[in-house]
Amino acid sequence: MVEELSQFDNICLCITSRISDVPSDCETLDVPTLSIDAARDTFHHICKKVERSDLIDDILGQLDFHPLSITLLATVAHQNKWSTERLKREWGTQRTRMLQTMRNKSLAATIELSLASPMFQELGPDARALLEVIAFFPHGIDEDNLGWLFPTISNGADVFDKFCVLSLAYRSNSFVTMLAPLRDYLCPQDPRSSPLLCATKEQYLTRMSVDIHPGKPGYEESRWIKPEDVNVEHLLDVFTTIEEDSDGIWDACADFMNHLYWHKRRPVILGPKIEGLADNRRSKPKCLFGLSQLFYTLGNWAANKRLLTDALKLYRERGDDRAVARTLRDLSRANCHVYLGEEGIGQAEEALEVFKRLGDMVEQARCLANLALLFDSNGRFDAAEEAASRAIDLFSGEGDQSLLFGPHCTLGSVYKHKGDTEKAINHLETALGIASSSNLVNQLFSVHSSLARLFTEGNRFDEAQIHIERAKLHAVNSTYNLGLAMFLQAELWYRQDRVEEARSELLRAVDIFENLGAAGALGVCGDLLQDIERGMTEPVNPDDESSGDGELFVQDDANCRASQRFIFRADHRTRKIVSSAARCNLLLMMNSSTPLSPSHPPSFLPCITMPSLLSKVILSHTSWNVNILYLATNPLVASYTALISFIRLNPPPGIGVEA
Repeated sequence: MVEELSQFDNICLCITSRISDVPSDCETLDVPTLSIDAARDTFHHICKKVERSDLIDDILGQLDFHPLSITLLATVAHQNKWSTERLKREWGTQRTRMLQTMRNKSLAATIELSLASPMFQELGPDARALLEVIAFFPHGIDEDNLGWLFPTISNGADVFDKFCVLSLAYRSNSFVTMLAPLRDYLCPQDPRSSPLLCATKEQYLTRMSVDIHPGKPGYEESRWIKPEDVNVEHLLDVFTTIEEDSDGIWDACADFMNHLYWHKRRPVILGPKIEGLADNRRSKPKCLFGLSQLFYTLGNWAANKRLLTDALKLYRERGDDRAVARTLRDLSRANCHVYLGEEGIGQAEEALEVFKRLGDMVEQARCLANLALLFDSNGRFDAAEEAASRAIDLFSGEGDQSLLFGPHCTLGSVYKHKGDTEKAINHLETALGIASSSNLVNQLFSVHSSLARLFTEGNRFDEAQIHIERAKLHAVNSTYNLGLAMFLQAELWYRQDRVEEARSELLRAVDIFENLGAAGALGVCGDLLQDIERGMTEPVNPDDESSGDGELFVQDDANCRASQRFIFRADHRTRKIVSSAARCNLLLMMNSSTPLSPSHPPSFLPCITMPSLLSKVILSHTSWNVNILYLATNPLVASYTALISFIRLNPPPGIGVEA
């Protein structure tokens, strides 16, 4: 019949089909899903009583704008005379199971029709199980990984091709995935009921169980996590809920975070579950350590230190000397970032002694590298130079050149502080060569950033811009690094008197750091933002220590919420005494729902006359839930009064509290 009809010139024949296998002489057109506007119009044309709203748009988006699903949803809502709130409740509990109309035209019927087709049946007994696995993962299955994900299925590529022909799945980059309505219908209600999904889980866990580090075998191969991270996180989130008592799944969480640390630095949703584990669980300190590493890469030093402190306590209780020393090593680095140098030096030295006793030369060198960093930040430049040189000597005997990166960067900083710019550049370029030879993306970002800062401060703006551009190229897998690159760009433009561009770029960086909770970076941004905004209204010499109005402004809404942007104004002496990170941590610890009124001070009033003590107290007790905080400065006597209300646990130990 089709052949006969097609012989008439005055007839245009259009055939719709879910199967894309059509005669080659027929012109085919792919019919995409609806646009948001078309989806909206389709829904509200059928269900006129439900008002247009963001809530409805969100549900339509969860249906991937699938035309049949939207039509069925609108029909069900219309037939049952549901309000928007009722529709929201039903969708929350039933999802695609509600797509069943009075005339029995359901999404399930259309899917089962495809599953009953001869073409699908010919795919064999594993076909439906494969569809369930695709449906389980948010991104579907990466076709490049079929070999190791499904080692028992030899014709996996052919089966996936047929899924796409039958319109049960579609290709998105290298992944084979499916629309949300099909995913909801085919995803197993209990993942443990699918033997193939459980086998796939074990493949992922085995793949992650290798110990990875630059220069070690398997490091390059471990980059597979970059496109698969969302799938793996979803897998772990589900199975840590249904297999909570399994130490194996929690070990996999630690392995996953280690992979992210090296290849894709970002927050994870597993944090609350990890911190909620009982202290006697074998995997808890390992998971806390892995989570702390991610917070470190995001610039959240307070969380990094808190988690390491918790892990250290558990490792000490278990008598695991190596784990204790490794945690002390990283705690020393955390304390460097929160300006608690003496505490960090003590921890690095304790860790160094443990690794000497264990005979671990590489870990001794890493402790020395941390000591060099701490000495440098404390202004003890000769000690920093000596520690970094000793670390280089120890690392040089290991054959892994990537280990030399950190000490050379620290020596670059040391010589910059000593005023020897050429030596600083030489060491940073040595570090750059090490990172380039091993393709260490995060280290490449770090050294280009250091060179950009060095050249910016030396008014070598063209060279600084080159390194900023190169740093940006290596920030693609780290939102935090992208924010740092924006800060460097803003700093350079400010020095070039391009203040409007500098302010715009800096505010973009502030948005990133606020979302990440990166207190230290926010504090530094606050300093630069103050200088930029003052420079937009009056000329200022950044080296003039007498400039500044000595006031603190918190630019927030009526509830003074800490997550919103703030501007700290204080004289240069104040900013040198109390660190930017300390000021910012004070603000970030707020969780205020009550307006702050200077005429009604909070009930606690710790009076602190030593600024360094203020910094230490606040940064040592970051687990407090501080609801309201206000800092008042007196630049004449360099004294500070911190007003703290609603401290969840106890007032700071060792500090006198006066009403």
